[in-house]
Amino acid sequence: MTNSKGLLALAALLSTTTLASAETLRWARAGDALTLDPHAQNEGPTHTIRHQMYEPLIIRDVTGAFEPALATEWAPSEDDPNVWVFKLREGVKFHGGEDFTAEDVVFSFERAKSENSDMKELLSSVVEVRAVDDYTIEIVTDGPNPILPANLTNQYILDKGWAEANDTVAVQDFEGGEITYATTNANGTGPYILQSREPDVRTVMVRNEEYWGRDQFPMEVSEIVYTPIQNAATRVAALLSGEVNFLQDMPVQDLERVAGADGLTVKKAPQNRVIFFGMNQGPDDIEADDVDGANPLADVRVRKAMSMAINRDAIQQVVMRGQSEPAGMIAPPFVNGWTEEMDGASVTDIEGAKALMEEAGYADGFSIRLDCPNDRYINDEAICQAAVGMLGQIGVTVNLDAKPKAQHFPLITDGKSDFYMLGWGVPTYDSEYIFNFLVHGREGDIGTWNATGYDNDELDAKIKSLASNTDLDSRNADIAEIWKVVQDEALYIPIHHQVLNWGMAEGVGIEVDPEDQPKVKYFTMN
Repeated sequence: MTNSKGLLALAALLSTTTLASAETLRWARAGDALTLDPHAQNEGPTHTIRHQMYEPLIIRDVTGAFEPALATEWAPSEDDPNVWVFKLREGVKFHGGEDFTAEDVVFSFERAKSENSDMKELLSSVVEVRAVDDYTIEIVTDGPNPILPANLTNQYILDKGWAEANDTVAVQDFEGGEITYATTNANGTGPYILQSREPDVRTVMVRNEEYWGRDQFPMEVSEIVYTPIQNAATRVAALLSGEVNFLQDMPVQDLERVAGADGLTVKKAPQNRVIFFGMNQGPDDIEADDVDGANPLADVRVRKAMSMAINRDAIQQVVMRGQSEPAGMIAPPFVNGWTEEMDGASVTDIEGAKALMEEAGYADGFSIRLDCPNDRYINDEAICQAAVGMLGQIGVTVNLDAKPKAQHFPLITDGKSDFYMLGWGVPTYDSEYIFNFLVHGREGDIGTWNATGYDNDELDAKIKSLASNTDLDSRNADIAEIWKVVQDEALYIPIHHQVLNWGMAEGVGIEVDPEDQPKVKYFTMN
């Protein structure tokens, strides 16, 4: 049933733009950007909104290929294998009218490497960023780094003077609840300029008529009105009524209905993202269970049993209506290091799982809290609800606690969840990205999303070596060895790879981006 109150509120909210010019993109999805601060959160929907206003040195186009943004050329230095040289785009201005120069790049990278930044893992190999002249920078790495450019596609550049003038040189402490000027304001070089920002309500952006790429890209959208709508029925009703003309996070139960509606179309593609459960296996005891003085998740037999209890085919068929692919590893097929053998490794075996539970000393099971978002992934809460019943078959009583992503993610990054859902996209298309964030022990700038408590010094050293190993055969062999440990130790419970479905008015022209990050400068409006 449609949430009538939500629909009326949405209609009022969009009253100023409903039936506006065909150049207005009325865009909705389940959740909002967590912050506009360029470096405070490494989260998909947050990146998506920032990409309209801010730019990195390099971006990926709709096919996933590299495309020049604020850098026009990049290559390893001919004189030093530890240095990458980037030629910057000349004549670019920030939205405030300031000139873009190498000084802004150096400032932005130093900011991205700072303590509160959620982007610092991607720069963990970077020793120094230096300006050679106004339009040339050098990035010095700790040993040769053949994949450095792949780590830069979400590293945004902001104006140094603007940050200083607005007391936002430091990155927002998002986990600490800090609000800064950069939280709700932006000054980038991107194709769209922020006009207004009401977090969790509406964000309006207008076309940057002075954008350096104004004549290189379609740029047919003159205004973006972005509205987060958590309720799935309300979201679809808004698309069907014409109040929204572009919808991400299409509810799978409404795909046929939308596809069959006059004037609407649904486009789909595999997403570069995997959904999984994490388990805090490090401590001797955990808070979220009912076992005194012990941590059942510390036993690999329990972790494997829990994975064996999950019926991924049932989730695919019933919860996802066929719009997912069961996963056996926490890497999407797009990623270097993924193998069909590992991805097919997850099997459902209730009797085998019960035997492992008994062998581990938990024949009578235990109870545990599962932390789950309810506005981030496709059917996230419904997946968690399905898992509750499946784990109950082996005696694991799950108490589900679902909440918005703004409250859910800090539980993971702050190490306050023992059992949780997480999804992971891989913008670098390389396993190192997964290992740095999810497998390496928490240490300085690395492992910030690894809430499993797993810490293996030997494995960590191998992970760090990936950044500087220029022998690709040797590097791939190391990646395979790391994956073997991850799989053998059952660090995570893979669930599935997401399939993207975007709903849109027939006049809206765009192909589905596997990163689920539409860049509006590519849109056409007919």
